Amino acid sequence: MMHYPRLKDLREDKNMTQSQIAAVLGIDQRVYSNYETGKRNIPTKFVVKLADFYHTTTDYILGRTNDPAPLGQRPQKRKG
Repeated sequence: MMHYPRLKDLREDKNMTQSQIAAVLGIDQRVYSNYETGKRNIPTKFVVKLADFYHTTTDYILGRTNDPAPLGQRPQKRKG
């Protein structure tokens, strides 16, 4: 199983409860809690939906990058 520590951080940054995020996903709070704690793997469709909801990337949620900004909002690197 994967662990998703950023799910809790993102949720708390928005001052939302697990029940509120579960409602966004259309699932039971207990199921969402299992995603946050890593007891269940989160389906891809929910990772995508949460990335859109939090205005971040799926890679950030999955821990593949430390940059929470979506690609279109990242500062451009200068050439030269």
